[in-house]
Amino acid sequence: MLGYVYNRLPMSEDLVRIALNAQLLNLDTSYRSAGISNYIYGLLRHLPAQDGHFQYYVHTGEAAAVIPGMQRFLTTSHTKRPLARIMWEQIVWPLALQRLQPDLVHGLAYVLPLAYGGTSIVTVYDLTFLHVPMAFRAPNRLYLQTMTRIAVRRAAHVCAISESTRRDIVKTLGVSASAVSIVYPGVDARFRPASPEAVEAFRRRQGLPERYLLYLGTLEPRKNITTLVRAYARLAARDPRAPSLVLAGAKGWYYEEIFAEVERLGLKDRVIFPGYVPVEEQALWYSGAEAFVYPSRYEGFGMPVAEAMACGTPVIASTASSLPEVVGDAGLLVPPDDEDAWADALAHVLANNSVRDALSAAGRKQAARFSWEAAAQAQVRVYRQYARR
Repeated sequence: MLGYVYNRLPMSEDLVRIALNAQLLNLDTSYRSAGISNYIYGLLRHLPAQDGHFQYYVHTGEAAAVIPGMQRFLTTSHTKRPLARIMWEQIVWPLALQRLQPDLVHGLAYVLPLAYGGTSIVTVYDLTFLHVPMAFRAPNRLYLQTMTRIAVRRAAHVCAISESTRRDIVKTLGVSASAVSIVYPGVDARFRPASPEAVEAFRRRQGLPERYLLYLGTLEPRKNITTLVRAYARLAARDPRAPSLVLAGAKGWYYEEIFAEVERLGLKDRVIFPGYVPVEEQALWYSGAEAFVYPSRYEGFGMPVAEAMACGTPVIASTASSLPEVVGDAGLLVPPDDEDAWADALAHVLANNSVRDALSAAGRKQAARFSWEAAAQAQVRVYRQYARR
């Protein structure tokens, strides 16, 4: 399962060796390439430029990931399956680390190998498996609940992707606040306002209406989409000319409830389900929307919100978890379960060109705070502190 070494780089005793578990890196054109995979790929691509004293050894099953400045240990594709990945993390990887003898090990997603006793750090994205346990199959949930608790206690340091997640780790897992640093994700450069001509051509290709509101993310209960649908029904009752509602994203667990609510409220002709949206098209979906709406009840960060702001789309998001941290003063924040407040916020943004223009400008400025260069710099600061020989 260890596979073979790819894009081998010269080894130097002068360089500090860092081994990274990137088994959740997935570059398929599917929802698996979003979220954690997107974070891992963005960070890896920008780390080598930050400090020439480090040599990175990336362990991954993603054959398409060739990252300049890093040495890749390619495992078999079987590690994309949960059980094979767990076996690799706890049996195969410790053996590889014994041979490599790195100065620091970085578990890029929740877990560290129990059989490895060297210095290590771990990245934790959120604690969904504790706060929303039904979002996971029982074996995966038990593994994450158990191994994350162990990892954050064994690690020399923990990295979180937001202040909200950092507080959650401290409060829920009992980790000292001084032992957790924030490494915010970045917004890729492809997320920027599209030209009116590009947006119009995209609308025609997709058969989209002239005006629409957009949600983009997995269709699952945690995202609180049924509340959004009910708020939209109130908006439509007030204003029959209100824009359509586009609910874009892959179907998650219990997605049927969302479709049933649309049917129950008689909104089938006004709510559009385009399904999974490839990352190459997302900026056009954002740019064409009159507003981006994100009512989620729990997020480690909330990447779609930052991406929408970078595209100049006015944002309405919930007050839950990390979302106020991401939005700042650049969008409207609404309690996640207040349907009247959501309907009022939608109506307010749609009725006021000046509000939309102000939110668009403020959103682009806020999104610019989140860059992969800044993420890599923050990560390297942690490496410098703990990668000691």
